[in-house]
Amino acid sequence: MNRQIILYTAVAILAATAGGVVATCRAQQASESLVEQAESKNAKAGLVGQQRPDWSVPGLDGEPVTAADFDGQVVLVNFWATWCAPCRAEMPMLSEVDAEYREKGFAVVGVAMDEPGPAKEFLDSLGIDYPVAVGQADVMTMSRDYGNLAGMLPYSVLIDRDGVVRWTKLGEVHREELVEQVEPLL
Repeated sequence: MNRQIILYTAVAILAATAGGVVATCRAQQASESLVEQAESKNAKAGLVGQQRPDWSVPGLDGEPVTAADFDGQVVLVNFWATWCAPCRAEMPMLSEVDAEYREKGFAVVGVAMDEPGPAKEFLDSLGIDYPVAVGQADVMTMSRDYGNLAGMLPYSVLIDRDGVVRWTKLGEVHREELVEQVEPLL
């Protein structure tokens, strides 16, 4: 009798484990599919090659940060939020690339879909010193204007010195791909 209970228990554990593995794989595939659909939707927006939209969003100090503040520079506009794990993961790298290429005319500007207090605390904890604008509805509108039709974060837009959008990226940016896009524009 004890052997039967042990056998049934082992089979139940194996079945539950297999079900968990299958569910995890399906969830990962669904997530990847959503990102692919969002990237396709964003690509159809056709912002690459177009003049960047103007914008003005309050900075952490309440003063406006505007698109014109970065005229004549190669600029990466990075949409993020404190609650977004991939956003949090890429920001130290963005800060490093900003510092490395700043003297060559490159700038990163963060656009946080958040409240100023939590955004400032988060930025201070990471030592991020590039300019950051922060808002809610105005940031959502700006993100859509910049081609993020899926409304997902993080979302980055690279703009050349003439104000023309040269590259967009939905999802976490990695150093190699960013540098590959930035260097030819400097």
